[in-house]
Amino acid sequence: MMTRAAIAPLIGRSGSADKGKVKEQNEFDAWLLSETLLAGLLGATLALFLTHPGMRTRFELPDLRLVLETTMALAGLLVAVLAAARFSAEGRRVDLLLASGFFVASLSAAGFGIAPVLGGASSRPPEEWASLLGGMLGDALIAIAPFVNGRTRRREWAIANSVASAGLVLFVAWSLLRDAGNSLPPLSLPVGQTQPFYLTGTLALQALIMLVAVVGWGERFRVRQDDLSRWLALGFTLMLFAALQLVFQPLVAGDWVSQGDFLRMLAYVVILIGAWRAIRFAEFGRAVAEERARVAREIHDGLAQYLFAVSTHASMLESGAAAEDTLPRLKEAALLAQQEARFAILALSSASGTAPFDAALRRYVEFLTADGALDVELDVDPGMHLAPDEQIEIFRIVQEGLANVRKHAQATRAEVVIGWRDGERFVSILDDGAGFDGEEVAAGQGLKNMRARAASIEGGFSLRSLPGRGTALEVVLRT
Repeated sequence: MMTRAAIAPLIGRSGSADKGKVKEQNEFDAWLLSETLLAGLLGATLALFLTHPGMRTRFELPDLRLVLETTMALAGLLVAVLAAARFSAEGRRVDLLLASGFFVASLSAAGFGIAPVLGGASSRPPEEWASLLGGMLGDALIAIAPFVNGRTRRREWAIANSVASAGLVLFVAWSLLRDAGNSLPPLSLPVGQTQPFYLTGTLALQALIMLVAVVGWGERFRVRQDDLSRWLALGFTLMLFAALQLVFQPLVAGDWVSQGDFLRMLAYVVILIGAWRAIRFAEFGRAVAEERARVAREIHDGLAQYLFAVSTHASMLESGAAAEDTLPRLKEAALLAQQEARFAILALSSASGTAPFDAALRRYVEFLTADGALDVELDVDPGMHLAPDEQIEIFRIVQEGLANVRKHAQATRAEVVIGWRDGERFVSILDDGAGFDGEEVAAGQGLKNMRARAASIEGGFSLRSLPGRGTALEVVLRT
């Protein structure tokens, strides 16, 4: 007999798990190498410009600067929307901070940097400082986001509250700066003028925030293997060197364009790619969760019920029930459970074709009519293609419909047709039973289940019944 110690090496170490860890480590190593190469290239470029001050690094192009600022503001707003969409799907606080940070940064740039220029007004210190400090506030929210874990319960109002709070903070900050008026030091310095200490310190703080963002998102990618974190770390690496370029060659406001502006533009492109990929992964994850819930429902509705019947009849035999009565029922329940297991495998597979579906459905009809109480005529068009999800839902609809006919309709005959009509695929179940007033009992749980199943495969559900004239149920499938 094998001991637990002997079994542990067999089940405690999974080859697939080891391969997964190796793959994650390889992905992180590849990202780290790309980060190192990018930082080295950008660092060498910055050093080149600093050691050769005669090289031209800025150009007086007011129209181009306006285009770049507007494009980056729109890109940041789009990233905020994508992060908010992922937050609405998953409720993670990291996405809430991410959306808030990009929204604050974009709103600051649009409200205090772009709008005055489009309005024909000249750049003033209050707007310049409001734009700079608002951008730093947004960057700070993004920088602390990777260190925040957990999910928000009340996600419905979280985005609206954060947007309102951000707008209020920016408005209050701008009001205070406007009251200070022209006493504020300017951020638009003439070319060649020595950079004041206050500006150097502020821009150095901005670069420090970018560095924290790079480290935070890089560490989150290492720990969680979050794809968005990888792209954010790369994007903020570009922003870090753009901020460092401003520390040594400040061009915070005005009509001048430098290489730092193009680095920031490239950073937004990289971050947009990552945000779009994250949204696609979130939608995929939600689809996987829905599929798991559907499979769990199928097991509960089908296989679990038959296994319970097997257990019940086995207990009856143990209690001394007559074998001639109990064994046939036990065998029938076991066969049904076997059929359910096979059909569950069919539903989860990607194979197409209707032959397995036909066999499963005909087998079920045979079990249902074995006692002769109900005669069921089954007609399945062999030329009609059904996708795997359609097969399982149609099987359940037919199963539910015939069960209702047998239990409640007082019918002797039913007809099931699955085929084409007027260019549409349809499923119909008709019986010669007592019928009912559709308006009174159409809200039964069984009918609700069938409607929900038809809707899950984008099918239309209809039911017609009159007392004494039977019932007709029909599902029209998407084409």
